[in-house]
Amino acid sequence: MEEENRLLELRLKPYDYFGYGDLTSYHQADVIAVDELSCLVLPHEHTTLLQPKSIWTADETHETSLMERILHLDSVDVNLFRGITLPDTPRTGKALAAASKTVDRGKVVHSFHNYFLLAGDLGEPIIYHVHRLRDGNSFATRRVDAMQKGNVIFTLLASFQEEIGFEHQEVAMPAAPAPETLLSMEELRDRSYLDPRLPENYRSKVVTDPWPVDMRFYEPTTYIVQTKTPGSLSFWLKAQGTLSDDPALHRCVTAYISDLILVAVSLKPHAKRGLKTTQASLDHLMWFHRPFRADEWLLNVIESPSASSGRGFCSAMVNAMLASSGIPSNL
Repeated sequence: MEEENRLLELRLKPYDYFGYGDLTSYHQADVIAVDELSCLVLPHEHTTLLQPKSIWTADETHETSLMERILHLDSVDVNLFRGITLPDTPRTGKALAAASKTVDRGKVVHSFHNYFLLAGDLGEPIIYHVHRLRDGNSFATRRVDAMQKGNVIFTLLASFQEEIGFEHQEVAMPAAPAPETLLSMEELRDRSYLDPRLPENYRSKVVTDPWPVDMRFYEPTTYIVQTKTPGSLSFWLKAQGTLSDDPALHRCVTAYISDLILVAVSLKPHAKRGLKTTQASLDHLMWFHRPFRADEWLLNVIESPSASSGRGFCSAMVNAMLASSGIPSNL
């Protein structure tokens, strides 16, 4: 009877690993299934991959920011996650979040490349299917397919690394006024609401829609583009509220933000009164060079050196320490 009670301590529960318990007389693989089950075998140090909670909301006492709520994913299976579909919400941040949830926390994303394939349906949730392509000692690779109604509408390929090695930086960011001296989004909204050149429905929309990020532009009038201007834009941004400390969250937030405004920059050299355009992202590359916090001010410098065949090209650099850089393409 005593031996039977000792064996009960080894019964696996959801998210347990082989060898759960303190008994040392049994080998870690000496587990006998009494019913049909499916098991994923992981080394002990990697069992945090199976934690059911979000990688950035494990602390239930933490006050969740709007950005964290936007990036929230429900776990459907080990490699499947479900996210709500919101209007004007880029998929890049959520796809990267899904990939990050399957990687050892000792590795963080250093680059990704994604393609936008189909428009998608706002009335349907998106299923993010993570494919574990590689798990090495220093690097891991993931592919994420965002799916609706059985169709892949978006795909992302991301590489993760333990951040060790040499460092240097040759790129200097331009001088910029302090963000505290620039107009906030709320102030820009007030001005947009009162500007008679904007349609009434747009003026109402920009006032009522909440923004998960605080953006401070050098020239607030760039929101009302009536004439041709150089294809560049510099501004400060940070996530609203305080984010938890997980580096994965801060990189997912930056990936989300990076797709919000880049497309518009490539249109600046072609702007004219009465110009009507439709815009869509085609693909997006991004590199993360150094650790940073997305809830602290980040300087963004965007350039659009080329547009051809209806496709705009932009490059972007983030922060004085070159925290990240990106190259999106849009239609």
